[in-house]
Amino acid sequence: MARPTRAESQARTRALLIETARRLFLRDGYHATTLEKVAEAAGYSKGAVYSNFGTKDELCQTVIDLVRGEQVQAVMDAFLGEGTDETRLAAFEAWAERTIGDPGWTLLEAEFAIHAARRDPALRDRVASGGRAWVGALQLLLEKEAHRRGLALPMPAPEMAGALLSLGIGLGLRRAVDPALSPEALPDMIRLLLDVATRPPGTGPS
Repeated sequence: MARPTRAESQARTRALLIETARRLFLRDGYHATTLEKVAEAAGYSKGAVYSNFGTKDELCQTVIDLVRGEQVQAVMDAFLGEGTDETRLAAFEAWAERTIGDPGWTLLEAEFAIHAARRDPALRDRVASGGRAWVGALQLLLEKEAHRRGLALPMPAPEMAGALLSLGIGLGLRRAVDPALSPEALPDMIRLLLDVATRPPGTGPS
């Protein structure tokens, strides 16, 4: 078997470091996870970590971006899947039950956001851009769902998406400390907003 090239070896090392960092950050949080712990758990030297990531902030942001991307895709899959309107909302509700308030992801996002807001304007802006990406994804989904139903949303899609994201963040933080709390308020709010949407003049039921 041919030996891996230098580029392939570097890519494998980076992937293993990210996988290990993800496990530790989600389990222990931002402040408790050090680059030394990541290196040791992955079986590399601390220098190997620094050769791939300049700082712990960079490594943590990489992990958060990865997890967030997976969750955005999961929400899009739920909303844009096949089936009836209620089937798609039920799929989103199932995602909310599994994900909103997940202690690893929720608390890591909150801890890192507080750290970024107090530490560095550039890092704070990068964290903020993640929120804007969520709003953009939700805006797209709302617009597509309204178009599919032939409805006009009751408020501008960006504002509606921002309000839903804020509700989701608040629910997530509360549910992280109170797992008995139901996440149903978020899908119920989407149902309510779609129920009060109106059909544009001159259009009939789809």
